[in-house]
Amino acid sequence: MNAYDFTVKAQDGTDINLSDFKGKVMLIVNTATGCGFTPQYTELQEIYEEFQTQGFEILDFPCNQFGEQTPGTDEEVHDFCTGRFGITFPQYSKIDVNGENAIPLYKWLTSNTKFEGFNGPMGLILSPIVKKMDKDYKNNGNIKWNFTKILVDRNGEIVARFEPTADLKKVREKIQEVL
Repeated sequence: MNAYDFTVKAQDGTDINLSDFKGKVMLIVNTATGCGFTPQYTELQEIYEEFQTQGFEILDFPCNQFGEQTPGTDEEVHDFCTGRFGITFPQYSKIDVNGENAIPLYKWLTSNTKFEGFNGPMGLILSPIVKKMDKDYKNNGNIKWNFTKILVDRNGEIVARFEPTADLKKVREKIQEVL
């Protein structure tokens, strides 16, 4: 099994087969519109513009599971992201990334990655918040917060996971390496 075996929902509710992305490198991100990490959209768009012509895609999955920081409809979320940050990469229907309502793609992603740890000042803030939600958070693959990024290679295999506090320069370097 790999990432290409899954189907996700577009904003309009239609099914999108990830096999449509065969041969491309994908950065799969759970996002939020009202989060301290929301400004990462700017750098994600820059990364997308830099590498898109080389076979790179960002798959943006809005999620309201962390602090209810993604209110609104799919259309409202998309309007916010395109209007405020000018994103041009695909944005999908709002999803759950953890728990019984998590979409199959994320069940697979979280079963096949591990928490990489928080770092920096935001890590000091996030750790106690996440620990309240999941006492064993350091020892499982569940998504801990908005803007967790999972990099998938051209064969649909997971190659790296980046927590929201990861330096986007490291994300960019890893993308470049995988491309």
